Amino acid sequence: MLNLERLRTLDALARHGSVSGAADGLHVTTSAVSQQLAKLEREVGQQLVAKNGRGVRLTDAGHLLADHAARILSQVALARADIEAQRGKVVGEVRLAGFPTAARGLFPRAVSALRREHPELCVRTGELEPELAVRQVVRRDMDLAVVLDWNNKPLPVPGGLARAALLDDAVDVAMPAGHPLAGRAEVGLEEFADDDWISWPEGEFCYEWLMFTLRAKGTEPRITHLAGEHHTQLALVQAELGVCVTPRLGRGPVPDGVALVPVRQRARRHIYAVWRTDADRRPSIRAVVAALREAAAAATR
Repeated sequence: MLNLERLRTLDALARHGSVSGAADGLHVTTSAVSQQLAKLEREVGQQLVAKNGRGVRLTDAGHLLADHAARILSQVALARADIEAQRGKVVGEVRLAGFPTAARGLFPRAVSALRREHPELCVRTGELEPELAVRQVVRRDMDLAVVLDWNNKPLPVPGGLARAALLDDAVDVAMPAGHPLAGRAEVGLEEFADDDWISWPEGEFCYEWLMFTLRAKGTEPRITHLAGEHHTQLALVQAELGVCVTPRLGRGPVPDGVALVPVRQRARRHIYAVWRTDADRRPSIRAVVAALREAAAAATR
C-alpha cells in the first residue's frame, strides 16, 4: 500500500522542481522531504530521485509515479470535498493566502468570525503576492487566496479556479503636506512627472501596474525608493522623499505631514478570492468566502 503523505511529497517535488521548494510548499524541513522520498523508494523498490548537480531530478520511475500521485491526490481532494459536503459541517483546515494589505485589512475580522461561528474549522493564513498566491492555489499548496488586479491591468487567472468578488479598493496619491498639489480635490498621476516616486519592489504586480500606468500617460517615472510595506512608503513620504500611490484597504493611520488626494482616473484595485473548482462543494471553503465578503463589506463602511 502506497503511503499518501509520501505520494504528496513526491508530487510536491515534481511541481516545485527541488527539495527546498517541496519543503516550502509542504511547510516541512528539507530533511523531512528527503526522508519521505527515501521511504517511498523502499516501498516501490525503485529509485525515484537522482542527483543532478547540486539538486535532484526525477528518474523515469519517479516521473511515472509522480503522474499517478497527482491524479491520486486530485481524487482524494474530490473525495474530501464530497464527504465534507455530505456531512454539511464546516470542519477541517483551510489554508488561506493574501497580499499584505488584504491580510491586514480583511483577515483579522474574517478569521475571528470563523473561529466564533465554526470552532471545528482551523484557518491558517499567510502573506503572498497575487501571482504567487494563484500558483499555490493551483498547486494545492493553498486552498484559497485573496488576490487583486487593477482596473487597467488584470491579473492572469488560469482555468480550473473559481472566483468571488470582495470589494473595489480606491487609491490616493500620498505626498508631503507642503506639496503644491496637496490642497487639490483630485489629481492625475501624470501631474507628478517631476516628482520622485516611492514604489513597491520591482517584480511585484503592483510595481508593474504603476510603471504600466505612468508610461501609458507619457511619463517615465523616477523611482527612487522601493518598499513593500505601505507604512514604510508613507514614512518616506513624511520625510519628503517622494510621492506614492496608496490604496485604502489596510492602510491604517496616516502619519502627520502626509496629504492624501484621490486619483482623478478613479484607479481601483479589484479584490477577489480564488479557489479550485474541485473544492467548490466544501462547506469550509464557502464559509471562508462568506466571512471574507462580510469583512470586505465592513472595511468599506
